[in-house]
Amino acid sequence: MKILVAPLNWGLGHATRCIPIIRHYLEQGDEVILGGDGDSLRLLQRTFPALRCIDFPSLELRYTTNAQQRGFYLRAIWALMRFTIADHYYLRQTLAIEHFDMVISDNRFGCFSRDVRSVYITHQLYPILPKRLRFFQPLARALHARIYKRYNEVWVPDYPDPWHNLSGALSHGGRYDGRVRYIGPLSRFGGNKMVSEPQGSTVETCYSPSLALLSGLEPQRTIFEHQLLERFVASGEPLLLVRGKVSEVQTVIKKGNITILPFISDAELITAVQQAHTIIARSGYSTIMDLASLGMLYKSELHPTPGQSEQEYLAQYHAKFAYFPKK
Repeated sequence: MKILVAPLNWGLGHATRCIPIIRHYLEQGDEVILGGDGDSLRLLQRTFPALRCIDFPSLELRYTTNAQQRGFYLRAIWALMRFTIADHYYLRQTLAIEHFDMVISDNRFGCFSRDVRSVYITHQLYPILPKRLRFFQPLARALHARIYKRYNEVWVPDYPDPWHNLSGALSHGGRYDGRVRYIGPLSRFGGNKMVSEPQGSTVETCYSPSLALLSGLEPQRTIFEHQLLERFVASGEPLLLVRGKVSEVQTVIKKGNITILPFISDAELITAVQQAHTIIARSGYSTIMDLASLGMLYKSELHPTPGQSEQEYLAQYHAKFAYFPKK
């Protein structure tokens, strides 16, 4: 079977949660082609250097520096509409050249075809909008449902149990749709075959009691980085800060008690997470799945991107969720 896997380039989470899916099909002997753009595609290229890649249209979005993200959502709506149309027609052009048996889209709205089995991955069946836009929420959910009904299947990376899950109201509690299938959390760290040993480790002496994992759109990623640097310079406590920049050259920067890396391998990251006492990160869903798969979510200090209602909800949800052990 020939499969195209195409994640959205909005932070790295959509790409990282596609890694176990790609590994699954490769282990079955299927042919997998990677599709996408930006850092998401580069991350998958680093993880699967032998696989062929197809460059898809790019989604150019930036958060504002304002904590409420005024204007961002209005600009994002039009950008997503243009991107979805471009994505869909680019896929049609690609399918006219070569055949795929299945297309797996992680939140790329337009990456579907009537001629190919099309799968849509999302943990937001029921999007939660910011408070000032909450009266548009029924419309947003109806529009999202209209989008994923164009796909043959909808895979939700979470448990089906409405009382024991990682995404809460984002993917539970709405109307039943026969396309929807709960496939369980997806993490690049799940299972014994998911992570290979690092080749020529560069950070073996860099593990720290506090670990910061950065990701997401600019400029909020950089703003968060500066906030953490100020915090730990003032406290004098050791910090290992991973910037989430897969396109940068791997160099170790030491600034007193702070060690900064653009990225680290999955195997090294597992060790860093296990050795850390506190893991500081955005409350993105893929980060939550990764930490939960390692049993380390109780160590987390989750910070939502300002104005990002999904992350604000997830941070609150996991702060009060009783089944995770607390120190």
